[in-house]
Amino acid sequence: MMGNIFLARDYGALGDGTSNDTIAVQSAINAAAEIGGGYVVLDYGYFVAGTIYLKSNVWLRIDAGAKLCGSPNIEDYGTDTHFNRYVNETDMDRCFIYAEKAINIGIFGNGEINGGAEHFPNKDDIYRPMMLRFLECKGIRLEGLRLYNSAAWTTAFLDCENIWAEGLDIYNHKNYNGDGLNFDGCKNVFVNSCKIYGTDDNLCLQSSHYPTRNVHITNCNFSSICAGIRIGLKSVVDISNVVINNCTFENVWREGIKIECTEGGSISDISISNITMRNVTRPLFVILNNRLSEIGSSVGITEMPKIGSMERIIISNLIAIDDDEMKNTHLRFEDDVMGCPSFAGIRIDAEENYPINNMTLQNITYSFIGGVNLNQIPTDYPKVLDMRFPQTEKTAENYYPDWSRTAFMDIRNTRNLVVDNVYFILQNPDERPHYVIENCDCIKKEITVEELKK
Repeated sequence: MMGNIFLARDYGALGDGTSNDTIAVQSAINAAAEIGGGYVVLDYGYFVAGTIYLKSNVWLRIDAGAKLCGSPNIEDYGTDTHFNRYVNETDMDRCFIYAEKAINIGIFGNGEINGGAEHFPNKDDIYRPMMLRFLECKGIRLEGLRLYNSAAWTTAFLDCENIWAEGLDIYNHKNYNGDGLNFDGCKNVFVNSCKIYGTDDNLCLQSSHYPTRNVHITNCNFSSICAGIRIGLKSVVDISNVVINNCTFENVWREGIKIECTEGGSISDISISNITMRNVTRPLFVILNNRLSEIGSSVGITEMPKIGSMERIIISNLIAIDDDEMKNTHLRFEDDVMGCPSFAGIRIDAEENYPINNMTLQNITYSFIGGVNLNQIPTDYPKVLDMRFPQTEKTAENYYPDWSRTAFMDIRNTRNLVVDNVYFILQNPDERPHYVIENCDCIKKEITVEELKK
């Protein structure tokens, strides 16, 4: 490695797993920054620290024999690390590693960053620090790391540009909000060859204040107690130019890929291709609405937004296969139901006056476990309603209804819809219709259904 190298040990870090090495690691980072940049190295051992602040032109290298562990004491985490942009999650404002307005920064190596989630359980402790948060930074690289056991989200990239996340192994399984990679208001994002397991969204694209665009996600594996990839929910402005390619999803108990335009703004120009899924309850979920009867999720929204727009979305070459595991009801922790056969299927929906435009589903094979009786689901299926106005009915939204009226696919309120070479396989008898396409301008519809005899 070329460049200036700063060993954290030279600044007093012990790496013995019990001493607090915050000051030593930060001193090495400060020293590197003072001379214009360099590499701060954790060579071997367990380094325990509270909040660490990265600075421009400084890269943190964690070697194969090293582990950087989050302090078990919440007071070791700074209160000046921005905030979580969800209105109901202020308990996650603090974080472990933080950078603000920095350029050309990175964390890499074959070592591990461990958030110590066991010290910040879901209960009996208000505050849980995120692992990594970057605010208004340019030129960020995360490479080759194991990011394990975060107490809350693993990462939050906020209003950043030029981000590379490559070869990451993310495992976040002990707490709620066990997200993997979160990008909010970011441009030029490259995610490659990452393996992500968590209790919430494995990868999330959102837009609270600035657009998110030019995102490339390829060659990744996703597994989640909740969802794989989420585009939206927080969609105050625009999310566009997104490519998802050559990815696998396995054992995802809620949605595989979900696209949710819920707070105004627009989601457009999304290309998803060459995807394989095994044991994913809802392979695809797409909704255009304004979320709930409350203002929404994003910090800064003061009134319920007008429903935004969603257009030019192509999903092609997707295989989704269930095995007998999908006969079960799956929980997140003790009692939080994520999915079951009556909840499964592809769902695409919008308010009738704000239809989705230019949606293509092409070359899709979906083998569903089936086995649902009509007496297991309600008879009335709710519509998506405009929540700016008083409503007497309950609206269909992101987490309701928690059942499906069809076995495979339910599409409503979509213009210029193409359903081409879609092949459904029903493994066990199911009393619901195979699919419903309602109030849609369907350019092409080519669907084949096979019912296996058991």
